[in-house]
Amino acid sequence: MFFKIINLKKFICCILVLISILSFSQKKTLKKISAAIPPKNNNTSPVKKESDLVVINENVPLLIPKKSQDKYGYINQRGKTVIQPEYNIAMFFSEDCNLLNSPSPKAKKFGTSAFATVEKNGIGYRISTSGKRVYQYKDSDLGTCKNAYANPLFHAYILNGYYGIIEDAVFESAGYRQYKIYPDYQYLYVLEGNDPANPMIIASRKDKFGVIDINNKIIIPFEYADIKRNYSWKLGKMFEVTKDNQNYFYIDSNNKAY
Repeated sequence: MFFKIINLKKFICCILVLISILSFSQKKTLKKISAAIPPKNNNTSPVKKESDLVVINENVPLLIPKKSQDKYGYINQRGKTVIQPEYNIAMFFSEDCNLLNSPSPKAKKFGTSAFATVEKNGIGYRISTSGKRVYQYKDSDLGTCKNAYANPLFHAYILNGYYGIIEDAVFESAGYRQYKIYPDYQYLYVLEGNDPANPMIIASRKDKFGVIDINNKIIIPFEYADIKRNYSWKLGKMFEVTKDNQNYFYIDSNNKAY
């Protein structure tokens, strides 16, 4: 009887030891599994994507108006559509002096060059670079532009049916030396820009349009059917051109199309 009790105690001890070993092993296994499972990320913020406002040419706007199927949107310098075409009119991102001088403080902040003017179904808006409409134009918000008009330094001058360029301050008579550019073109038009002393000039020769500078250097070759006389050079350092008199697009001063 005594030996039976001893054997029973030994048996119980062995069972307890075995249970302890198994329990310890299970804990180690669970720790390994827990370590292998990554912790749950409670941050629900969206992953930030690479900006579409890439800079390839510092002289070109970050966003450029682009017409597609009779509607305007915006592309970046790589040609990627950033703002979908839905507008009847789309201008460069630039200041609006009427809003900058607005009597309304809320409207005034949308007059900076961080926004662009667009029009859809006859309604004008200012949009951000993300394409969000942040302001709708109201006549009561428009102030008076304070920029004083500055007379251009140069003008086109016609002699015997040909166009040349004169400098108003020094021109006195139609002598050869009086011309900044001697009349030799079918057409010339001095574009408004931010540097009156060095304007860009739309020129026509052999029924094709190009761009020259005030020193008669060719900037854009004579390969276009038309170049618009608008503010694209002043606002965006670009020219709006066409090769078929129907489809207009923008080019930079290196003749790169967008």
